[in-house]
Amino acid sequence: MKINFKLFATFLAVADNGSFRKAAEQTHLSLPAVSMQIKQLEEGLGVAVFQRTTRKVELTREGEELMISTRKAMAELDGALARIQQAAEMQHGQLSLGCVPTVAGTRLPALLVKFAKTYPAISVSVRELSQPELLEAVRRREVDFGIGPMPEKTGELEFQPIFVDDSVALMPATLVASDKTTISLRELARLPLPLLSLGTSQFQRQLNQALADEGVAPELSYMVTHVSTLVAMAEAGLGICIMPAMAAPPRTPLKALRIVRPALPRTIAIMTIRGHTLSPSAARFVQLCDMLAPPAPTAAAARKRAA
Repeated sequence: MKINFKLFATFLAVADNGSFRKAAEQTHLSLPAVSMQIKQLEEGLGVAVFQRTTRKVELTREGEELMISTRKAMAELDGALARIQQAAEMQHGQLSLGCVPTVAGTRLPALLVKFAKTYPAISVSVRELSQPELLEAVRRREVDFGIGPMPEKTGELEFQPIFVDDSVALMPATLVASDKTTISLRELARLPLPLLSLGTSQFQRQLNQALADEGVAPELSYMVTHVSTLVAMAEAGLGICIMPAMAAPPRTPLKALRIVRPALPRTIAIMTIRGHTLSPSAARFVQLCDMLAPPAPTAAAARKRAA
């Protein structure tokens, strides 16, 4: 027989009260309606679940077995509904996200602190992944969503842009004028120090293509994986490093110049499976991801930047 929760709820009401009339009052049904539902239940099961006399209503052996199973099932269902409701109300839950290192090591910690204070009952798991690994983790649903640069081809993934991150060159301040804020790739290639490389990252591939398009072939003496290593080498005088602006350290003796002609922007976005609905906790986290964007420049800074 097909599961009909109304029939089982009525069955429990009759079993609890030992009376069709009292069950009708409890369930706000008419007495004939209660009798009809119990008849439907018994016909579907093929056995009687109640022994009826003029004085009382008692469970049959099959009825007792059904009552035990029905109570367990109803308790499981009530528990599941309560957990779902609590998750919707952010009273408990968990989420897993993936993030590229340049975001995870700079802007993500403040967002995690904010989320933990706002939703202390939600457990958050973070995986720091390179962009190719991140895309694959999202595709395989190993994480609820990812935070990282948008690829050229989106495939089966959806992307919700958060902000655009420029690129900067870090170099000794003695190499450029004190009032200089931008630099082109051709100017960089003419400087005496070699350019330091981030290996095979998506950003490095974008940089290599831009250099090739400009007809520039700079010396690449070192290839590293981590931004911190790149900065340390530049601070030691081994070369000039080009990196995403958000990855540039706030305190360094090096001067940061924004790359222009051509600019090397990348769009940081939330990435999910196309058509996939996020859990309530993941959806709330995504709503806070605007915090990852850099602060808006002041009017004076914007004029200087435009110049």
